[in-house]
Amino acid sequence: MRGLVLKEVDDLIIGSLGIVAFISFFIGGVVAIQTALNLTNPLIPRNLIAFATRQSVILEFAPTFISVIMAGKVGSFITSSIGTMRVTEQIDALEIMGVNSLNYLVFPKIIAMCLYPFVIALSMFLGVWGGYIAGVYGGLVSSDEFIGGLQMDFIPFHITYAMIKTMVYAFLLATIPSFHGYYMKGGALEVGKASTVSFVWTSVTIILVNFILTQLLLS
Repeated sequence: MRGLVLKEVDDLIIGSLGIVAFISFFIGGVVAIQTALNLTNPLIPRNLIAFATRQSVILEFAPTFISVIMAGKVGSFITSSIGTMRVTEQIDALEIMGVNSLNYLVFPKIIAMCLYPFVIALSMFLGVWGGYIAGVYGGLVSSDEFIGGLQMDFIPFHITYAMIKTMVYAFLLATIPSFHGYYMKGGALEVGKASTVSFVWTSVTIILVNFILTQLLLS
């Protein structure tokens, strides 16, 4: 079982770090630039650029936006890998051998996705850092103003809120695609359709859960 979990960690978590790092860094930069370009009033302090970047990255962008992207990458991978096993009758073979196929295939994925908060923490760090690079080196704000803005009115519970959302998303990312892969019917063509359907349902569920958790935790 340990080998299965480590393989899933490699496929689902480590394999996703590159795309998450790339997107997070540049979106953080874009948020900082957009905020700076909209602060046209000279009376508004420039440290609001860092404040807006921090809030948008930590509260929404890193947990929710990255999770929707991961629904496409990780979700499609899970659905297609399990779906292919269903089509090629490998799951039936596991059942004949007396292996609990659902437990064997899905449980390691759920355990591996417990490391998902580390991915989101990296996304938060790189998003803010991208904002810093874009703001300071783009001449939009000084380094001291940006760091001051990052520290301004910081509420530690926002990190907790983001991590609670992340853990729920991790469970959804492991289970919904697994369901669509495990219970799919048909041939090879249906594997692609199942991947698309699982991506749509995972994304929709993430957005709905985001709305509910935000109402419960922040209102």
